[in-house]
Amino acid sequence: MDKLLAGKTAVVTGSGKRSGIGYAVARKLAAEGANVVIADLGLNADPELAVRTGDESEMADIAREIAQDHAVETMAVNLDVTRPDSIARMVKTIAGRFDAVHILVNNAGATFGVPNAVHTYDESAWMKTIDVNLHGVFRVSRALLPMMILGGGVIVNTASRAGKVPALFNGAYAVAKAGVIMLTKVMAAELAGNGVRVNAVCPGQIATDLEKWRFGLEAQFFSSTIEEREKEMCKTIPLGRIGRPDEVADLVVFLASDRAAYMTGQAINITGGQLMEL
Repeated sequence: MDKLLAGKTAVVTGSGKRSGIGYAVARKLAAEGANVVIADLGLNADPELAVRTGDESEMADIAREIAQDHAVETMAVNLDVTRPDSIARMVKTIAGRFDAVHILVNNAGATFGVPNAVHTYDESAWMKTIDVNLHGVFRVSRALLPMMILGGGVIVNTASRAGKVPALFNGAYAVAKAGVIMLTKVMAAELAGNGVRVNAVCPGQIATDLEKWRFGLEAQFFSSTIEEREKEMCKTIPLGRIGRPDEVADLVVFLASDRAAYMTGQAINITGGQLMEL
């Protein structure tokens, strides 16, 4: 059977640790024949991050593992999406190895300063959250588009259910992800003539470190346990369970492939039915 993405090159930001959505996406893309660039914060990890990013050693291991398992080319690149110089170095490194980028998955994300209501939120933490989650998508996309436009390509942005339904005491993240959804639509409209499709995925509760951290915070607040908080959350999900990173990755692969050739400007929910509105 022919692989959906054979001969393509994909860049996946925020893919440098095995427990995240980005890692699952990178593996699924490679399984469909795509060469993959693992891009993450690496050694420059911010100590204020709620959950850790992949370190440089883990990133390199992931790249080797994916190359061996799927017989594709891979590389690991340190990337800080808030720094134009870091993004420029990444683009230069990629251009030294690959002639073009066909798929960009803007998955890097973080949250700072939570839990806090808007009126108690630290301004620097608010700005940093917006910078990583929204401005980072803009910066990385703008920098890599010259490698995509000539041959066409696909951008998939990781938004969130929080971009459509307010996330209490995590307002900066919700606002940023709402911005990612609108940025997706703006880019889709502007880049369609260049043969670049742009869509977003909006995950709900997915079994990642960030989700476990959230349940931990709730457990402290409600004098409960992480397991009890997860059970309560599952009651709000029609399918009755937390999603898996590989399920999000399956959707990303579909959007990145020619099977979604007539789709652009969409923000697709993957929430187990927890969110059914557009």
